Amino acid sequence: MIPSIVRYVEAADGTRIAWHTHASDEASVRAKVPIVLTNGLSTTPNFWDPLIAELAPDHRVVHWSYRGHFDSESARSHDYAIATHADDLARVTDAVRSHGAFDRPPVHVAFSMGVTVALEMVRRRPDLASALVLVAGGADRPHADSPVFRVPGAARTIRAALAAASPIVPRLSPIARRVARSPAIYAVARATGAIGKGAPRAEVETFFRAVGAMDLEAYWESLRSLMEAHASDVLGRVRVPTLVISPERDLLASVDDLEAMRRAIPGAEWMYLARTSHAILLEAGNEVAQRIRAFVAERVA
Repeated sequence: MIPSIVRYVEAADGTRIAWHTHASDEASVRAKVPIVLTNGLSTTPNFWDPLIAELAPDHRVVHWSYRGHFDSESARSHDYAIATHADDLARVTDAVRSHGAFDRPPVHVAFSMGVTVALEMVRRRPDLASALVLVAGGADRPHADSPVFRVPGAARTIRAALAAASPIVPRLSPIARRVARSPAIYAVARATGAIGKGAPRAEVETFFRAVGAMDLEAYWESLRSLMEAHASDVLGRVRVPTLVISPERDLLASVDDLEAMRRAIPGAEWMYLARTSHAILLEAGNEVAQRIRAFVAERVA
């Protein structure tokens, strides 16, 4: 296990945002290419373990947590908008640069909801990325091109339903914790296709237990914001090397959606992994990590 050093940045509303540098000896990687890992919604740190193990010996690998997630403080302003998460990422990135000696911005590796967050950061601060790796996530809300969202008023109705449910979500914490600890949850996730055969049971159960224990307001309000996300207009303006990584079967981001995103980004590269699901980082983390290592060596280092 590679040790980590935790630091904090202060968000615009005063919320403390945690970021971890993963290195056996931080001084030895201070001048190395920094790689910033951005979670999906509620993604637990164990999703990144294969990437950290592969990349940390030769890179300054940083993992951070959204407001209300894990080591970061719940939002003092109760603001969990995608644009706010993106501003938090920009502040973390500035801090990463100030603690290092690499002469260019970091490589950003984003997973699931993190793809939208990273693209929103690029919209506001294109100077903060030297390359992008976008894994199992689209630029816009999940299933943005689904026929359901083409029905007039459908998106507005869904947003209204999510908003109406917000006041009761905090009361559901005990139920969420019981469900998250259920031994049946792994089987249910497999049966619904949320995860594939390659996802280790222990790692998946770690994820569900952590989600059940987290601040449900942070989860719910971030989910509401994700359902309003729209960053596809940024894609044509991306001017850094980009790698898009797609699972075969993903309930949240289809291969077609990810291919469309790759085509919209000038010069973007593509990696497709058969027999993987949205839990691609658990199912094929070593392959993903090796491809990212090669991409960074060729395009940035």
